[in-house]
Order: sequence, then structure tokens, then C-alpha cells
Amino acid sequence: MVDLEQVKKLRQISGAGILNCQKALLETNGDIEKAVYLLREKGIIQVAKRAERKTQEGVIYSYIHAGGKIGVLLELNCETDFVARTNEFHNLAKELALQIAACAPQWIKPEDIPQEVIAKEKEVYRAQIQNKPEKVMEQIIKGKLQKFYTDTCLLEQIYIRDPEGKIKIKDLITQVMTKLGENVVLRRFVRFKVGEE
Repeated sequence: MVDLEQVKKLRQISGAGILNCQKALLETNGDIEKAVYLLREKGIIQVAKRAERKTQEGVIYSYIHAGGKIGVLLELNCETDFVARTNEFHNLAKELALQIAACAPQWIKPEDIPQEVIAKEKEVYRAQIQNKPEKVMEQIIKGKLQKFYTDTCLLEQIYIRDPEGKIKIKDLITQVMTKLGENVVLRRFVRFKVGEE
């Protein structure tokens, strides 16, 4: 038997339906982390199929924060005008804008980072760990790059409203895609801060 509180918690984390949450918890003997992983495995397959579909509808969303000192403008796309008008879609746009305002990402995903920026980062890391063996050095650089992506790429950032620090922004978008049944893409964003160049 599965605890109702666990089902609620898993549903909140994953955005999956109650029956899917119950099944996942039964399969993982009530281990929420394993259940999330299991649901993601199943959900990612569905989301991957949607990710190939065109997104030509959506919204331009604006957000002003901190007494007019920080502003965010973003374009969030989906497949249909119907979904573009839903509360879930608008809430996602709002959450993304809040994340951008709070965490100041520079890019959407790691693939957007210019190669020269990555090369410079690697140079800095190499200088910091000069006397390590080459294999160890490569592993350390890989880890530091992951941290760099988490700091600078929106989709890799930890969602600011997740108290446990497990949900990334890409997971949040995946949850909404699963609920809405459509591909959802953050096309672009810009963040303004008073006095910043």
C-alpha cells in the first residue's frame, strides 16, 4: 500500500497523474527519489517526441522586480493558441521570468555558450589545478564546467522555488509539457538591471 502523503509529494514534484505516481511508488517500494527518476524516464520519452514538433504560438511575457530595478522580457512558445492561453502556460512564463530576475542567467542552455567562452573557462580551471595528473585534471575541469553551466544557463539552474534543490528549470518545463501535452520552448529572454551595462 502506498502512503497518500507520498503520492501527493511525488505528484507535486513530478507533475504526473495520481495513478502514475502510485504505480511509480509501488515499483520503487515508496522511494520518492527513485520514483521521480522512473517517472522522468517514462515522461522524457513522451517529451522527446513532443520536442520535435513546431512551436509557433506563445506569449511575450514581461516582469518588473525589485521596485523597478530589474526587468525581464521573454518569449515562450508552444504549439497551439489554445495552450498559449492556459493558466499553466502563463504561470510557467511567470516562473521563468522570476528565475531570470533572481539568478541572472546569461544563456538558455550550454549549447548557446560561445566556444571561446568555454575555452577561456577551461584555461582558468587548468591554471587553478596545474599540478594534478592529466586524467584527474580532466575530471575536475568537467565538474567545474557543469557548475559553470548551472550558474549561467537557465535550463541547468536549480528552480528557486524548490526547497530541496533537486528540480532544474528544464525539469520544470518538462513537467508543464507533460501536463499540457505540447512542446514548450523558451525561445529567448533579456534581463535588465538599472545601472548595469
